[in-house]
Amino acid sequence: MAKLLLIAGDFVEDYEIMVPFQALQAMGHRVDAICPDKREGDSVKTAIHDFEGDQTYTEKPGHNFALNATFAEIDPADYDGLVVPGGRAPEYLRLDERVLDLVRHFFDTDKPVAAICHGAQLLAAAVSLDKRRVSAYPACAPEVHLAGGEFADIEVTDAITCGKLVTAPAWPAHPEWLKQFNALL
Repeated sequence: MAKLLLIAGDFVEDYEIMVPFQALQAMGHRVDAICPDKREGDSVKTAIHDFEGDQTYTEKPGHNFALNATFAEIDPADYDGLVVPGGRAPEYLRLDERVLDLVRHFFDTDKPVAAICHGAQLLAAAVSLDKRRVSAYPACAPEVHLAGGEFADIEVTDAITCGKLVTAPAWPAHPEWLKQFNALL
């Protein structure tokens, strides 16, 4: 089974970190969850994003998610794939050059990457998305385009694989997103 790295930060979307973390482990994969400047045993706060008929999602406090690895101690070369959950975390994680280097490693070495929702913000800041079809929360479409990608406007329950990259619009796509990512692993 694969050894996977999951990059997190405060106010990551609750379902988009909890579900893949647990589901990928249930499939037999090892998943190490990290956050810059935090250690194994520390936690990140999460937010729950709901689609309730407003012009955008609503946000509510989520759970505390315990990290099981230390950012400063990992070597991305030791991992077979990367998981990038959405929420608010990608918005500021993309400002950290160490995080961008980590993301670049997985693209440069052609390893599978799974990004969901606002995770596309981190991808667009780290790498060119040229010749890639990328799904994300619709508000991230401009960033996908600016990074050279083609924004895939798909159903909220669907996911898309383009090479070694699997993306989806939001947590309702978990079954399809995780199935496609697992197929790459």
